[in-house]
Amino acid sequence: MNIGVVGEIKTAEYRVALTPSGAGQLAVDGHAVYVESMAGIGSGFSDDDYSTAGATVVKDAGGVWDAAELLLKVKEPLPAEYQYFDGRGSDLTLFTYLHLAGVPGLASQLCESGVTAVAYETVETDSGAFPLLAPMSEIAGQLAVHAAAAYLRYPNGTKGVLISGGAGIPPAKVCIIGAGIVGQNAARLAMAMGADVTLLDRNPGKLRQFLAYGYPGSLRTVLATGEAVADSVYDADAAIGGVYVSGAKATHVITRDMLPSMSSGSVIVDVSIDQGGCVETSHPTTYDDPVFTVDDVIHYCVANMPGTVPRTSTFALTNETLPYVSAIAARGIEAAAANDLSLARGVNVHRGHVVNEAVASATGLEFVSLR
Repeated sequence: MNIGVVGEIKTAEYRVALTPSGAGQLAVDGHAVYVESMAGIGSGFSDDDYSTAGATVVKDAGGVWDAAELLLKVKEPLPAEYQYFDGRGSDLTLFTYLHLAGVPGLASQLCESGVTAVAYETVETDSGAFPLLAPMSEIAGQLAVHAAAAYLRYPNGTKGVLISGGAGIPPAKVCIIGAGIVGQNAARLAMAMGADVTLLDRNPGKLRQFLAYGYPGSLRTVLATGEAVADSVYDADAAIGGVYVSGAKATHVITRDMLPSMSSGSVIVDVSIDQGGCVETSHPTTYDDPVFTVDDVIHYCVANMPGTVPRTSTFALTNETLPYVSAIAARGIEAAAANDLSLARGVNVHRGHVVNEAVASATGLEFVSLR
């Protein structure tokens, strides 16, 4: 199969969808790999690295899209890229993070084009794990704490609070909503930095599982009722939202009417922003302009947080995606999805229809079963 890898054009997105070693493995398996020139430069990979591995370097994105039967990206196509898949139909499969609940216009465009679009974030195992979302969630959870710590510093117009506190001085209070992979990684790092951490989730089993690890530090776990979330947000210097529902829009767990109760200069980091945000007052931001203020509360809502650590992120992503890429390349998407239910759950759009029920509900488009 012809496999394409293009450079990302989203603001401050330096990840690439495939490492040179991954490209080399696919080439060994008999596939042709086409990589846009300079696509890997932000992650520390040169064109020579890819060509040495067996890939063909193409000077522009259009050439890669034209050659590809399976196109690999990191982030969803932006409007400037729609031209590349318009009318391609069933001869193209797109494999990337899509988060269509947050961009219904892209869902419509994909349906009109007839391509098959497979979303990393909805590939789900029978046990309920999200293997292709997990590595970026680990990184985003940790980066959320770094962002909270940075924006609690006074030069950013906030409280001027050191997250770890000091001798005789209490640490910052960090409220983390969602005990999934984002929340667990955020909690681990925040505790390691000395913060006073509250971790909330609607599932007591997740809280129990996290406590079983016995992490040192100041931690309380709370069942995430509406009242408990409001109380925890009220008391927090920083609140981190890590809510995820596969294919669907994130639930607004921090509502507009909670903000006035937060002290001036508090910080909210909404890691769920790709799925529409779990904070009612959130909207996507970029690294060029990462924050905005509502009711004197700083909102940090960068939609591609792992893009700022691209080398780590690219290795982590390729480690997980490569087996699925290999399966699609060897069998074609229909046969590969028929053979692997977790991959089938990742298919969002196929032959002009939305085939993921949660995505259809979130985007208002008709749902048609993949099988």
